[in-house]
Formats: sequence, C-alpha cells, structure tokens
Amino acid sequence: MALNEVLERRVAERTQALAAANQRLQQEIAERERAEAAVRRTEQLFRLLVQGVTDYALYMLDPNGIVTSWNTGAERIKGYTTDEILGQSFARFYTPEDAAAGEPARALKAARERGRDEHETWHVRKDGSRFWANVVIDSIYDEDGTLIGFAKITRDVTERRRTQEDLDLAREALFQSRKMEAIGQLTGGVAHDFNNILTGIIGALDLVRRRLEAGRTGEILRYVEVASTAANRAASLTARLLAFGRRQPLTVTSVDLNGIVLSMADLLRRTMGEAIEIEIGLEPDLPCAATDVNQIENAILNLAINARDAMPAGGRLTIRTEREPPGGTAEGPGFVFLTVADTGRGMDTDVREKAFEPFFTTKALGQGTGLGLSMIYGFMKQIGGNAEIASEPGAGTLVRLTLPIAAADPTPREVSRDEAAPVTSGAGETILLVEDDPDIRALAQETLREQGYRVIACEDAAGARTALRADAGIALLVTDFGLPGGTNGRALAAEARAMRPSLPIILMTGYADEAADRPDFLGPGMVLLTKPFALDTFTARVRGSLDG
Repeated sequence: MALNEVLERRVAERTQALAAANQRLQQEIAERERAEAAVRRTEQLFRLLVQGVTDYALYMLDPNGIVTSWNTGAERIKGYTTDEILGQSFARFYTPEDAAAGEPARALKAARERGRDEHETWHVRKDGSRFWANVVIDSIYDEDGTLIGFAKITRDVTERRRTQEDLDLAREALFQSRKMEAIGQLTGGVAHDFNNILTGIIGALDLVRRRLEAGRTGEILRYVEVASTAANRAASLTARLLAFGRRQPLTVTSVDLNGIVLSMADLLRRTMGEAIEIEIGLEPDLPCAATDVNQIENAILNLAINARDAMPAGGRLTIRTEREPPGGTAEGPGFVFLTVADTGRGMDTDVREKAFEPFFTTKALGQGTGLGLSMIYGFMKQIGGNAEIASEPGAGTLVRLTLPIAAADPTPREVSRDEAAPVTSGAGETILLVEDDPDIRALAQETLREQGYRVIACEDAAGARTALRADAGIALLVTDFGLPGGTNGRALAAEARAMRPSLPIILMTGYADEAADRPDFLGPGMVLLTKPFALDTFTARVRGSLDG
C-alpha cells in the first residue's frame, strides 16, 4: 500500500475518533448544563421553600456560630433583617443570663458531639422582648467528614408554654377543689367530734370551779388532766384538717405507708360514723413507698368517703397494705399495695369502666364533682404506680393502689407540738409580747413572768412600735401573725428588725402550714411557733431564742 494511502487512512481514523470524542464531550457538556440547571432549580426551590416558611426561624451558622444565612421566618420571629444579622454571632439571641452561663457554646458543643442539640429556653428579639424558644441545632459535614457549619431551627412556642401553664393551674385548682369538697364532707363528723371534745373541756373546768368554790382541791388535778387531754385531741384534729386542705405541689418522698394509715385511723372513724365498722390490716415490715404524703392521705380519705356513701345503711370498710409477691416484677425495687374495700352496693360494668373518667359521677347534682377517682388515678400514674377497681353489683367495691417501693428510708417526720422541750427560766430579760387575743395574751404574760422575765404586753402593732422606741432593753419580740390594724406580725417583725437588726423574734401562728410553703417567710433569727402549743414548749422556745 502506498504511503499516501496509509496516511490518508490514519487521518480519516483520527478524524473519526476526534468527531466521536467531540460528540461525547458535547453530550457531557449538555448533561452537565442540565445537571447544573437542575441544581439551580433545586436551590431556587429550596430558597423559596425556606423563605416561605414564616413560623420557623431557619438559618445557617459557620463552625464558630456566625450567621451565614437567614430566612423570612427568622426575620419575623427575631426582628433582624438579613443585612443586619449576617456575619453576627448567634449568641446575641440568648438572654444575658444564659449567655453569661455559656449556653451558646454548650449548644454548639452538644451539636458537634452528638450531631444534634435540642432545648427550650428564653430568647431575645431585636427590640429586647423575650419569647420562649424551641431550638434545634444540627451539625453539617462535607463528604470528607469535615464540619462546615450548623443548621439552626427556632420556633416561638411562648403561647404553647402559656397554655400549658394555664392547664397546670387548672389541674391544680381542680385537685384543690376536690380536696376542699372532701373536707366539706367531713364537717358533720368533725362538728360532732368537736362538740364532744368541748363538752369534755367545759365539763372538766366547771368541775374544777365547783371544787374550788367548795374548797375541795384534792380532785382538781384529775379534772385538769381531762381538760388538757381533750384540748390536745382538738389540736390533733385541727392539724389533720389543715394538712388535708393545704395547697402544695407534688413532692415524692420515702413514705411509711403503714404509719400513714395508722395516723388517719381516728379521722376515718369519725368520717365513717358508728354504723360502719373499720378493719385495718397492715403487713409487717412493709417497705416504704415512693409517694407524696399529702396526696396519698387525700386518696385514702376520698376512697373512704366513697365507701361511706356506698354504705348508707352501714357496713364494713377494710384497709390493707401488702408487698408485691417475689417475682412480681422483672426489675426495680418492686411495689407495695394499698387496698380500700367496702361492703356497699357495688358497681355494674358500665359504671366500673367509667369510674376513673374525669367528671363521671353517680351522685346527685351538687353532691360530687366526679374528680376524686380520676385524680387518684392520675396521681398514681404520675408516681409510676397504678389504680384498679374490682366491683360487682351488691358485692361491694375494692380499689387497689399500686405504689413503687422507695429506695431510701422514710423521710423523718416533723416533731409534734406536743413534744415539749424542758422549761428554762429567765434572768430578768425584757420581752415584748404582741397578741390581740386577751386570753392568750394574759396566759403568755403570766407564764413568762412566772419564769422570771419582764413582760411588755401589747394588743397590736401600733403599741409594739411605741414600746420598741421607748425601751432599749427589749431582748425578744414575741408576736402573733394575725394582728388587727392592718399590720400583721411578719410586717411588724420587719419593722422591728429595721430598728434593731439583731433582735430575736418568735412568730406565733395558727397557719404554719401556709407559712412553711414560703421559704422566705422567716428571716434570720426568726422562729415559728405553731398554735396551739403547750406552755412548756412556749417558754423553752423563748429561752432558746434568747440564747441564740
């Protein structure tokens, strides 16, 4: 073959190859252009989507927390325009207290380590106003695994938080109304019991007076003891009623369930009346339950009232405690059971299935809210327990409460007002006594004088102010909380402290449970003394306050 032919053939082959390569290149360019156009369309759609979202603040941060993108929702929620915020640190959205606590750095660190951080807190708008924010931060990495920034989503959930708070308040109000309804149902039995107590006190004191008039003093001490015992019974009953009516949040502690049942026995007997027999069976060495003392007391009381109403002609109420049998649970410390059973009319299937529903009641209008069993059920679930009903028409009702066993020993009980400390005499110190009740004021004044104190007695805050200004030797202020004239004992204590910063103060009150709910109620060097109290307790508290 001639050289020219060979060259021509090779040129033709290369030309053909170049044409094919060019065609492939054109196809690749076209495909790339289509892909780039698709990416541009996707990016445009994404931008439109992000910018169209107004209920969420959607924006990007670089690895150091600097804002690199900003959507319309972010501008609406936070108040900054894109030009104002790009290049700024996202830390400006946090409150000064959160920023000082390092919350922005913590959030980025958590997102970097776990891939996501989600939390709720207060955020600050451009105008300085605050809103409750739900915040999600996701870390973003490139194909090499290098952190390139964060995607941050913020939503204003202030209204949701406000709604939840309103719901919580409503639930608390409903629970409190049910407690007060239960106390209302106690009034008949309590009034009867108080009348019995007062009859004992009045009768004993009347006999003391008669014996003194007749000069027969040998039997006086016995009648004084009768009156004192009756008065202590009244004090115990009042304390129990105050505990039931007390408004307070759920506080789960380690509780001796057997002790609770025993402490309520007298109150339950008064509530049930003479026609209903009460049987109590307590398992020995029962483990403590993880529960709230006031809530479980209220549950027992409500179940007892329901049982009483189911037995209008009388019957038997049985309260038992027991421990879950071994092997009853797969893990954890296990459970204890509290059962309240009656021999009343019972429930049919329809009533039994609805018994735990809120506002469901079989009682006549005005005789019940239908909240008792539903709130007991909700309380049991809240502490990790359960409530169950077994009942048949004509065969009575049994309610079993399941409570988790506590990991710790029972919470120490408060020292009773009856456990008086030894009396310690005075050494001529001057005590300012402020009490509007003339009988209590006279008793306290005479008791203090007998113990060797000098006493200045006043009936209101105005007289106490005069005494404080006139007598620099006053060593102790003892004041009742409820005083006439518009200034209560706590306000008087504050005034006295303004005059004499180191003056010890004793506040006497019959509303100590409410005072105890306020941690700031007492200042340093102030002591609360709950009425009623024994005189030995009173004088010991006085001596202790003076001795510091």
